[in-house]
Amino acid sequence: MFPTHRPRRLRTTPAMRRLVAETDLRPRQLVLPMFVREGIDEPVPVGSMPGVVQHTRETLRKAATEAVAAGVGGLILFGVPAERDATGSAGIDPDGILNAALRDVRAEVGDAIVVMADLCLDEFTDHGHCGVLAADGSVDNDATLDRYASMALAQAATGAPVLGLSGMMDGQVGYVRAALDAAGFTDTVILAYAAKYTSGLYGPFREAVQSSLVGDRATYQQDPANGTEALRELELDIEEGADIVMVKPAMTYLDVIARVKAEFGLPTAAYHVSGEYAMLKLAAAKGWIDERRGMLETLTDIKRAGADIIITYYARDAARIV
Repeated sequence: MFPTHRPRRLRTTPAMRRLVAETDLRPRQLVLPMFVREGIDEPVPVGSMPGVVQHTRETLRKAATEAVAAGVGGLILFGVPAERDATGSAGIDPDGILNAALRDVRAEVGDAIVVMADLCLDEFTDHGHCGVLAADGSVDNDATLDRYASMALAQAATGAPVLGLSGMMDGQVGYVRAALDAAGFTDTVILAYAAKYTSGLYGPFREAVQSSLVGDRATYQQDPANGTEALRELELDIEEGADIVMVKPAMTYLDVIARVKAEFGLPTAAYHVSGEYAMLKLAAAKGWIDERRGMLETLTDIKRAGADIIITYYARDAARIV
């Protein structure tokens, strides 16, 4: 009874709070997204994402080395090609910008950090969708799976140990897993974007990849109103062979992260997306928040919700602090 019980006793000093903290954020749990753009001679800043750039192949290698030095656990690479077409051919080309960059980074850092490839067509299609289009303009799910399989084989051949399958096509995990196994890439890990929502928080990312998308992806990405549906998506991806599952976005879907981790127990990732990052950056630039405190609180909250892995543009900055 009060005043015998005083929870504030365990909050008296930083050392005491650290001693009893329930959630630890560690650099090894952070993954840094990086953009590499074809045909540029120096990095190009992304206006809506302060601190983020489109790299050249050379500066990407240097930045990857810096991430290793900071203790970051992984890198996920996104390509920005000079030319796009209706079927995303540049993403499948072994010499395309993303596959070339994957080879560069693997040669530079080896196994000192986990190198991940974004496996999706949206950066490479002239219409900006994550798959090929049918005659009526809709995304053709099953035709897209063939393209994903070809893209997976090209990425696996670069030595990338993890493929981030992000297109939200039905059956994509099983189809890609079968293609990888048949080609001898049985150890290649599939990170399934299993619960990827059609969010309004992706705008800065689309600037970073110079997306040509008109409209949205509501016919294949998840409805923000639905949480239980995410569990079905997760269950299907796990049955098809996903090794790691992901919820995207992170901050606005903490409830989904918690349910996914509690229900399945598989290594669970969350993507702290571009819009979430940009909001913190803008508020800090205006002097409305303390950026360091806001960054660490946000990432710790995502970890507390159940994420084992956090993909965030703050990865390198946070790794140097925690």
